[in-house]
Amino acid sequence: MATRQKDACDLLDADHRAVKKMFKEYEELTKSRGKTVGQKKMDLARQICQELSAHAQIEEEIFYPALRAVLKDTSLISEAQVEHQSAKDLIAQIEGMSAADEMFDAKVTVLGEYIDHHVKEEKNEVFPKARAARKLDLMAMREELATRKEELMGQEA
Repeated sequence: MATRQKDACDLLDADHRAVKKMFKEYEELTKSRGKTVGQKKMDLARQICQELSAHAQIEEEIFYPALRAVLKDTSLISEAQVEHQSAKDLIAQIEGMSAADEMFDAKVTVLGEYIDHHVKEEKNEVFPKARAARKLDLMAMREELATRKEELMGQEA
């Protein structure tokens, strides 16, 4: 059996897995004590926020508009965009805080829960619809998403 080439959904899913791993690392840090834990949490939270911001932007600029153009029912895309806005609000709050703030861990944890829910919906509902849409070139879109994400991550570094 030939292996399927990686498409736009695979690229987005790889982002999802990378961020999930970071949230797990963060959770482990919340159980740690020590002088450097606060700085490690700040650095990891910043990295999570940067990854999620770039990921949300490429979905909103490229992936969602392409899906809207070919799907009859776009309610899932509308819902995903509302979820993105909630995540962005939390990201902005986290970026304006320090790890010493008593609400910092809670906000990062809730952001992780939001993202977990969002990822499940994309993986189980949005991606299958995207792959079933004959008019979408998910291979070409993968390149476009990757290029745009590189640009965004370069700007923020």
